[in-house]
Amino acid sequence: MKKSRKDIESKTDSGEKRLPAEASMDGNPAWKMIEVNDSAQNTSRRDFLKLCGYSVAVGALSSCKSRITKAIPYVIAPDEMTPGQALWYASTYVNGNDYCSILVKTRDGRPIKIEGNPASAITAGGTSARVQASVLDLYDGERHKGPFLNGTPVDWVQADEEIRKGLGKIAEGKGSIMLLTPSVFSPSTEAVIQEFLRKFPGSGWVKYDAISCSAMLEANEKSFGRKVIPDYRFDLADLIVSCEADFLGTWLSPVEFTKQFSSRRDPEKSMNYLIQIESGLTLAGSNADKRIQIKPSQEYAVLLNIYSGIVKTLEGRETAAPSCPVDVGEISRMLASSRGKSIVISGSNVKETQLLVNEINRYLGNIGSTILFESFLRTRQGIDSDMELLVQKMNSGNVDALIIWNTNPAFTWHNREAFKEGLKKVGLTVSLSGSPDETGELVKYVCPDNHYLESWNDAEPRKDFFSLMQPVIQPIFNTRQMTDSLLKWADSQVDYYNFVKSLWVERMKPRQTEFTDSVAFFDNMVQRGIFEPVKRDRNIKVQKELNRSTSFSPFNHDDEAPAETSLAEIILYEPVAQGEGRQANNPWLQELPDPVTRICWDNYASISVVQARENGLTDGDLIEVAGFSVPVHLQPGQAYGTISIALGYGRSRCGMVGEGVGIDSWSLVSYRNGNVFFNGRLEKLVKKGSGYQFAQVQTHHSMEGRPLLREASLKDFKSNPSAGNEMHEYFYSKARSLYKEWEYPYHHWGMAIDLNRCIGCANCVLACQSENNFPTVGKMEVHRVHEMHWIRIDRYYTGDDSDPQIAFQPVLCQHCQNAPCENVCPVAATNHSIEGLNQMIYNRCFGTRYCNNNCPYKVRRFNWFNYTGAGTLSGNLRDKAGMTGDMRRMVLNPDVTIRGQGVIEKCSFCVQRIQAAKLKAKAENRTLYPNEVQTACAQSCPANAIIFGDLNDKESELSRMIRSKRTYNLLEDLFTKPSVNYLTKIRNKIL
Repeated sequence: MKKSRKDIESKTDSGEKRLPAEASMDGNPAWKMIEVNDSAQNTSRRDFLKLCGYSVAVGALSSCKSRITKAIPYVIAPDEMTPGQALWYASTYVNGNDYCSILVKTRDGRPIKIEGNPASAITAGGTSARVQASVLDLYDGERHKGPFLNGTPVDWVQADEEIRKGLGKIAEGKGSIMLLTPSVFSPSTEAVIQEFLRKFPGSGWVKYDAISCSAMLEANEKSFGRKVIPDYRFDLADLIVSCEADFLGTWLSPVEFTKQFSSRRDPEKSMNYLIQIESGLTLAGSNADKRIQIKPSQEYAVLLNIYSGIVKTLEGRETAAPSCPVDVGEISRMLASSRGKSIVISGSNVKETQLLVNEINRYLGNIGSTILFESFLRTRQGIDSDMELLVQKMNSGNVDALIIWNTNPAFTWHNREAFKEGLKKVGLTVSLSGSPDETGELVKYVCPDNHYLESWNDAEPRKDFFSLMQPVIQPIFNTRQMTDSLLKWADSQVDYYNFVKSLWVERMKPRQTEFTDSVAFFDNMVQRGIFEPVKRDRNIKVQKELNRSTSFSPFNHDDEAPAETSLAEIILYEPVAQGEGRQANNPWLQELPDPVTRICWDNYASISVVQARENGLTDGDLIEVAGFSVPVHLQPGQAYGTISIALGYGRSRCGMVGEGVGIDSWSLVSYRNGNVFFNGRLEKLVKKGSGYQFAQVQTHHSMEGRPLLREASLKDFKSNPSAGNEMHEYFYSKARSLYKEWEYPYHHWGMAIDLNRCIGCANCVLACQSENNFPTVGKMEVHRVHEMHWIRIDRYYTGDDSDPQIAFQPVLCQHCQNAPCENVCPVAATNHSIEGLNQMIYNRCFGTRYCNNNCPYKVRRFNWFNYTGAGTLSGNLRDKAGMTGDMRRMVLNPDVTIRGQGVIEKCSFCVQRIQAAKLKAKAENRTLYPNEVQTACAQSCPANAIIFGDLNDKESELSRMIRSKRTYNLLEDLFTKPSVNYLTKIRNKIL
C-alpha cells in the first residue's frame, strides 16, 4: 500500500510542508499526466484544477496498482494533500550551465513559484531572474508534444524501435556514433552516458558550451595541472580586479558570487574594493568602486603592465612591458599589498590572457587562499576545439549517427553553415530538445526531453557539493527524459528514477552516518534537496602544490593589435535575462528590462556617447554591421572605439514569443587559436536609417539635483555615520503634518532596502511577477509606457556621460502613512489598513486614475487592456505578450486576485503571504515568528539587499536597519512618511 511520508516530512521557513515527490512502482512521480488541448484558447484555471483533482486521486492509488485509465472521484485525498494549501518540494534548477538549488511551490499539483533553497552552501537561498522565470517555461504550449520523424508526429514505440535498430547497425559496422551535449555536471547523467557509450563501442561524447570557458580550462591545465575552473571566493577577498568578467551578471556562477560579494559591502563591518576593467558597461562595472574603460585588444597589455608593476613593487625588478592605455601603477601596488587577500579574473576566451591571470594570482599567493581548486566548478567543461573537430568529422563523412541534447549549434556555432552541411552527411540524426530550435528542424528524429520540473536528476555544480532534482508534476506533454531515452536505446532494463536511486544508495553508503537504512538516506536527501559532506575551507597543502612556477613567460606573447583602419571593436556579450537564447520564448524574460540600458524586447549596438556625436548618430538610428542593420543605443560609460551587442536574440525557431525579436549577432562570433572569439571589428560606421523605437522603461537618467539616491564616501562615513544623509535628521526635526498620526496596535509592516548591497540584477522584479500575477504586455505597450511591473529598478548616472558613476534604486509602492493616493479616490478603492498597508480594493476601482496622478513615486499600474483575459487582444500584442488564452495562464497564483481591464494595481507587500502566516500562527495558538513573513522580492534577493518585517518588533533586523544613521525615505520632503526605507549608498573611494 501507499508508503507514509510522515517520517521524512519537514517544514519550510513559512511553516508549510515540503515533501519529496512520491514515486510509483514504475518510477514515475505519483501525479497522473494532464492532457492539455493546446489549441483551446479558453482554458480556465478552474478547468486546470479539475484536471489536477483527477490527477491527485489517481496518484493516491498509483503506488498500489497499475496505472489507472478511468476517472476516479476525488473522495479520499492523499494524506499530505490539503486542497488550497501549498506544498513545497526541494529540487534543482539546471539549464545548460545555469544552476540553482531551489524550492518549488505547488498548489493542487501545479507548480506556480520558485524560491531559493537556503540550505545550499552555494546559492544560499538566492535566485536569478532566469530561475524565477523557468516555471513559466513549463507551461509553454509550444514545447514539443511528442516525438517526430522528419517533422511528422510518431509514437514512442516506432521512434525507439527505429533508432535502436539504426544505432545497432552502425555499431555492428564499426561506425561512429557521437553524442553532443552541453557540460554535464550530473553524476547520474554522466553514468547513463557512459553506459550508453559502452553499449556502442566506437561512440564518442563532445561537450559544447555556446558561451564557453575553453581558454580558462586549457590555461589552468597548463598552469596548475588541473583542467577545471576553481572556486572563486569573493567573500574572502579584500581587493578584486576583474577584466571583462561580469561575475555579478552572467560570468560562471553569478547568484553565488553576488551572495559572496554583497556580504562584504557593509560599511559598518568591512567593505571590499572592486576594480572593473571593461569595454561595455556591465552589472559588475556598474557596482565597481573603480571602473576603467579599455578596448578588448588592450586587455593583455593592461594585465601585463599590472603584472610588471607587482614584480617591481615586491622585488624591485624592472620588466619590459608594452605601452599601456591606462595608468595601472596604483592597481599593482594595491595588489602587492593585498597578497593572499585578492582575486584577479578575466572573462576572456583567449588562452594567453588566462595564463597571464594565473601567473598574477600565483605570484600574489591567491591560489589556495581566495582561489580554491579542491572545490572546483563542474559547469563549463566544454572545449571549443573538440566541437570544431566534430564539425570537421561530420563534413568528411566520419560520423554515422549524431544525438544532440540541450544544445543548438545551428544557431550558436561560429560556423553554423559548416555544421548544417555536416549534419546532412550524417545518416542518423536525433534531437532530444524539449522545445523547438534551429537545430531540431534539421534532424530526422526529435525525441523531446522533459522540462526539469518534470524530471528526476542530480547535480554536482562544485566538487562534492550535490543537489537533487525531483519532478513536481507528471509530464504535461508526451515527452520523456533524455536519460530514459538513452537507457532504452542501450537496452537497459531499468528506468532513470531507479537508476538514480540505486546509484546514490551505493555511492553514499560509506558516508551514511545518520541513517542505517539506505532508502531513508536517499529519501532524506531528496527531501532536503542537497547533500554537502564537505566544507569549503582553505587547503594549504593544495596551495603549496599549485603555487609552483610554470614555463609560461608572459612577456613572450605578442597580442594581436587592431587594424589601424578599425573604427570600432565589437564586443558580443551574454545578456542578463536572455543568456545565449535558451529562454527566448519566455515573455517574462523578454519584457524584463536590461539592468543597465533599461531596454527590453530587443538587442542593439551600444556605442559611446562621444563617438556617436562625432558620427552624427542618436538613439534609434540604424547602422550596418556585417551586412545587417542594427539599432543604435547611446550608452554612457561605453569605451570609446567599442560597440557592444547582446547575443541570444534573432531566433528563427523557438516559438511565437521569441521568434524575430532582435537581431542575430551570433554570425559575428569567430574562431581563433582553438577557441571561439567573442569580439569583432567594424571598419566604418554607415548609417542606414533612423527612427527605430525601443521599449525602454526609463528615459530620464539623472536625478536633476534631487536627493533620490543618497551617497557618501566610506571615509566620510567612518567619521560621520550620517554622511550624505544629513538632511534626513534635519527635516524630521522640523516637519509637521495635517494628517492625524496612525496607530498600529498589532503589526506595522515595513521594508528596508540597502542601496549598498543592491546590484540592480532585477531578480526581485521577476520574483514579484511570478508571485503576484501581473502580465506581460508586449513591446509596443512598453514603448507606450504601459508596462505592468510592480517594482522597478531605477538606474542613475552621475558625473560625465563618458565615464559616469552608476547607482541602482528599487522603487515599489512606498505604503505611505500620509498616502496622497488615499484622499483622492472617489470610491475609496485605495485605503489604509490597520497594519500600515496601502490597500487596493479591485472590485471598487473603476479606473479614474486619480490615485496614479497623485502618487509622487509613480508606482501604480493601470490595466489598459484585459491582458490576462481571452479574446480582447489581437495581432502582434497578443502573440508577443504570450499570456493571453494559452497554457501560460496556468502559472497564475490562486492566492492573488487577477485584475481586469480599467483597474489600478500596485505592490501589496505580498499581503497574501502576510495573511497566510497570520492564519497559521492563529491555528497554532502562537504569535508570528521573527522573519516568518517574507515578501517575494525580499526572499529571493541574492544580495540580501531587501529586508521585510514588522516595525513594531523593535528587536527585528528591520528595526535595527531603520535605526541606522544611513536610513532615509524617498522624497521625504513631501512628508508622506513611507514604510519603505532606504539606506544610503557608501562608495569605497580609494583610486
